[in-house]
Amino acid sequence: MSDTQVTDAHGEAIDDDKRDFIFIATGAAAAAGAVSLGWPLVAQMGKAADTLAAGSIEINLANVAEGQQLKMLWRGVPVFVRHRTPAEIAEAENTDISKCPDPQTDNERLVAKPDGTIDPRFLVMVGVCTHFGCIPVGEAGDYDGWYCPCHGSHYDTSGRIRKGPAPKNMTIPDYEYISDTVIKVG
Repeated sequence: MSDTQVTDAHGEAIDDDKRDFIFIATGAAAAAGAVSLGWPLVAQMGKAADTLAAGSIEINLANVAEGQQLKMLWRGVPVFVRHRTPAEIAEAENTDISKCPDPQTDNERLVAKPDGTIDPRFLVMVGVCTHFGCIPVGEAGDYDGWYCPCHGSHYDTSGRIRKGPAPKNMTIPDYEYISDTVIKVG
């Protein structure tokens, strides 16, 4: 290394360490400014508090009498909660699923309680026909489940498509048991 000192056009000595510090400080200040300006733009793209609150609903199953169907609105779509009778449960469990267009057993369409048991009395599903999105009529059709009057799809007491143009069973939403009598959908 030589002891020669680099000078600028005016003959003043150039301090490389000072120049590097100024570049780093300027870059850090610019980055902090960009983040402080960009953060509100990114944050406003998140879901609003009212949207998050509407993202899930709690349903008290004790309020649904045997043979009754409760209709709730969740995320803009209807949710059917059916308290099935013993006859409806037996019909759903004894169906030969090999003859169903979208084969699923009745237990595959139910969610277990926290203790791991399945309560076949309560069927929870999105109340929308899988053909064109119409809302089926309950306790109707050839299988005493749901009937879609738009194009004639027939669902059984487990919400499985049995006849008509619908390609799939009625959808089971994400839900969980909070207690033995309360579920949380969403």
